[in-house]
Amino acid sequence: MFVMLTESEARPVIHLLLHVVVPAAVALIWYRERWWRAWLWMLAGWLIDLDHLLADPIYAPGRCSIGFHPLHAAPATFVYALLCVPQRTRLLGLGLLIHVGLDAIDCLMM
Repeated sequence: MFVMLTESEARPVIHLLLHVVVPAAVALIWYRERWWRAWLWMLAGWLIDLDHLLADPIYAPGRCSIGFHPLHAAPATFVYALLCVPQRTRLLGLGLLIHVGLDAIDCLMM
């Protein structure tokens, strides 16, 4: 059975799917020989959502993460960009930047 979602219900679902699909696409395009490992490292960018545990309520569908949560703020994003410089931390940094970018897009769609 096909369930139709309203726009307000579909946005969070699409947002979560993009957090999986975009890193997978980046891994498949630029890290083809080791795409699985690259994808998993970029998915580790979801760890910054641990800062949601500091908020009350933990999840608020209408709240923009950018600038509200400490790991979604500009200083943290600068650190994530620096993580992209050394090859050893590049995939994690890229995953964190993708995560923040997708969250920023989600904020614009609210």
